[in-house]
Amino acid sequence: MSTVGKTPATAPAAPQAPKNAPATPGVTTPLAWVLLIVLATIWGTSFILMKKGLVVFSAMELGATRVSVAALLLLPFALRHVGTVERSRFKWLALSGVVGTLIPAFLFAYAETKLASGLAGVLNALTVVFTLLVGALLFGQRLTGLRVLGITLGLVGTVVMLLLGGSGGTDTPTGEGNAWYGIYILIATMGYGLSVNVIKHRLGGMTPMAVTAVLLLLIGGPALAYLLVGTGFLHKLATVPGAWAAFGYIALLATMSTAVAMVLFNRLIQQSTALFASSSTYLIPIVALAWGALDGEAFNLWHLLGMFIILVGVLIIHRAK
Repeated sequence: MSTVGKTPATAPAAPQAPKNAPATPGVTTPLAWVLLIVLATIWGTSFILMKKGLVVFSAMELGATRVSVAALLLLPFALRHVGTVERSRFKWLALSGVVGTLIPAFLFAYAETKLASGLAGVLNALTVVFTLLVGALLFGQRLTGLRVLGITLGLVGTVVMLLLGGSGGTDTPTGEGNAWYGIYILIATMGYGLSVNVIKHRLGGMTPMAVTAVLLLLIGGPALAYLLVGTGFLHKLATVPGAWAAFGYIALLATMSTAVAMVLFNRLIQQSTALFASSSTYLIPIVALAWGALDGEAFNLWHLLGMFIILVGVLIIHRAK
């Protein structure tokens, strides 16, 4: 996928090699590592920001606000690039936007109504598992024995965390019943896995800004319409104490974790592979858990064991040839 602003290739599935992409397949550039660390820090912080936004707003209001604000921020760039996009690519942009941004924005928010933010960050590590699965099923990614082992371990770790660890929240002593809210994150990471592969394999030749801005343009309109007409967002903003502070957390979430991070992530996909781009999941749980601990969230030995199993599975996936 090219980072230069050229006319998209007529065969998106086989784009030309970009100027600033790795010269040799499988070689990761220093810039890719920098982007990886920055993204992990931004996304690791997003879970505590969601938690703070949910103090006032519902999960549906938070999800719609997050997407709407991000779309409005990048609207000037979207209007600049939308006329240069081939018509055949709009369906891929829409697909990536819906499954990789719109739906996960609601699913993560809904999960965090009962799930600790740190635990949500750990479960986000499943993104790399589903990136590989989708790549194998739909895009010809080779599925070796070691990768199957890594996928299995990732899913086993998830079961350990959800069945034995509890939700890690502060609203109940153990939160066992709430732990099932982690399934919403499981579904969201499936969407992330599909979106990563679509961007890598079907949107070659578009700049990261063009991909992000046009993608948000396609989903931002419906999200904004729903926010203003279908929710009590404006009423809460005007009448509920603390609503503006909660909105500030969501606006920061939208700016950094959605708008800025999506541009950086699309750039990272171009600089490396889809799997490497998903490997920020190694670092995201550390950042998320640190914020959760500072906010008084519980984290027990079962959570630790589950996280360890998930990350071992992710490591095996990345090390497998």
